[in-house]
Amino acid sequence: MTKKLIVGNWKMNGSLAANAGLLQALLAGLGDQAAAADVALCASAPYLAQLQALLQGSAIGWGAQDCSAHESGAYTGEVAAAMLRDFGCRYVILGHSERRQYHGETDDQVAQKAQRALAAGITPIVCVGETLADREAGRTEFVVKRQLSAVIHAVGHCASEIVVAYEPVWAIGTGRTATPEQAQAVHAVLRAQLKAASAHSSRNRILYGGSMNAGNAAELLCQSDIDGGLIGGASLKADEFLSIIASCPLAAAGL
Repeated sequence: MTKKLIVGNWKMNGSLAANAGLLQALLAGLGDQAAAADVALCASAPYLAQLQALLQGSAIGWGAQDCSAHESGAYTGEVAAAMLRDFGCRYVILGHSERRQYHGETDDQVAQKAQRALAAGITPIVCVGETLADREAGRTEFVVKRQLSAVIHAVGHCASEIVVAYEPVWAIGTGRTATPEQAQAVHAVLRAQLKAASAHSSRNRILYGGSMNAGNAAELLCQSDIDGGLIGGASLKADEFLSIIASCPLAAAGL
């Protein structure tokens, strides 16, 4: 069984004091759960130095929530992937639905960012997902395959090095969640697409990112093609985030 990956996406939340308290609680509560699941936290850029200082040498990795499609240059306000590497980032979330919706990010831009992240030695967590209108129109498979295809085409033989997060837009921050069967069906489609793209697709992990919480995590994480979770609001609450980690099948098996 593939080791699960649980990633917290803090979004635009946090403060130095609040972060320190949350990290202290997570480090104290994680214990042996770290052996069962890989765990990471993705924070806003100003807090990456804090995560590096407090998590260095721990079982928790860290990452960013976006990076520039450019290597360097006159792009005021942008953060290059190489800069993230300086702060020890292992992951960077790319193409989150909020970036696509509020900042107009296209599939091609997300693909370019994935290239930059991989070139800097950072694992991109590439988000794909359909709107409610897409799902009701029967376009779910078309949309997620189109979004992932752009990245696969851009990164070529490195496709096996990305993490994919399926996040149905209609289930993000709404309290609605895809049923385990709905989520598994889309994950299976993405798995087949990755297998067709790379002989090393067994390295890819596909996360579910649609309002996973302590109450529904176990049922979602036991699905055959769900390799973990991209956790939003629940990652800001130590007890709930730890409960999600404990819900991983490997953790339950004590492995």
